[in-house]
Amino acid sequence: MAGRAATKVVVETGPAPLSKDEEMSAYRMMLLIRRFEEKAGQMYGMGLIGGFCHLYIGQEAVVVGIKLAMEEGDQFITGYRDHGHMLACGMDANGVMAELTGRSGGYSHGKGGSMHMFSTEKQFFGGHGIVGAQVPLGTGLAFANKYKKNGKVALAFFGDGAANQGQVYESFNMAELWSLPVVYVIENNKYAMGTSVNRASSQTDFSKRGASFNIPGEQVDGMDVRAVKEAALRAITHARSGNGPYILEMLTYRYRGHSMSDPAKYRSKDEVQKMRNEHDPIEQVRNRLIAGGVLSEADLKAIDAEVREVVQRSADFASSDPEPDAAELWTDIVK
Repeated sequence: MAGRAATKVVVETGPAPLSKDEEMSAYRMMLLIRRFEEKAGQMYGMGLIGGFCHLYIGQEAVVVGIKLAMEEGDQFITGYRDHGHMLACGMDANGVMAELTGRSGGYSHGKGGSMHMFSTEKQFFGGHGIVGAQVPLGTGLAFANKYKKNGKVALAFFGDGAANQGQVYESFNMAELWSLPVVYVIENNKYAMGTSVNRASSQTDFSKRGASFNIPGEQVDGMDVRAVKEAALRAITHARSGNGPYILEMLTYRYRGHSMSDPAKYRSKDEVQKMRNEHDPIEQVRNRLIAGGVLSEADLKAIDAEVREVVQRSADFASSDPEPDAAELWTDIVK
């Protein structure tokens, strides 16, 4: 595949509409992620969650739209802002919240916390706390898929800050050289910790980051679940068809600070509020459902109540579940 010209994919038309079932599914899942993260923030403030906790509020359309485009068996791997990815791939809210609080019923039996839980059953290969570490690991998943000829595609999510890591470009090189079935999803939420992307990156169009490796890429409105799904279908089809890696730059935004310890004083309240008012991913779907006569205000309130109940049950479970036994220190260790 050497010598193939890289291209930046430019989409001239607006995103195709979702089906009624897809809109409903997207709305419910994005709302679940939003309410779960809000509850996690509350529990962190109460001292029930220790360590680091990075919330996904505002970025829900990215992972939900991509999940709509994936096929059974395709794999997820991401960084530390990972709770939304876990829920989107079908991991149970009780198990995720229990892991956040360090309880035995958590997905890593209380030993991983916010940044390190896994579910091979759901094809979720982690949150990873080391910045950019998931990119070579995701590339390795793709290598295994090609070796096994199983038709699966690996999706490696990382942020605009991680995009400047050297291991990312080593991964790009290998993935293109070996035509690996991997999609690199750069979640550009405008700030790497507290530093604006314009102050940290000489090339702020991250869809071009694979140009020297001949990897095609495109920028996507990561606040519109329809645009995300449409772009993800192109990228995943490209990778699954044996054409090698693909880069998706998701232009998104986080409403909270980098982590729970970050007051986010590096940006104005007006900037955050403007994004909420004009681009919120959940409100976009909500407005379409109402405008199309699919659901009424009462229907939407009922869905919100159902979602809040699921989240509250997860919090109750996590608060009452026992801490792991001391013997767990010696389990899950590779000797």
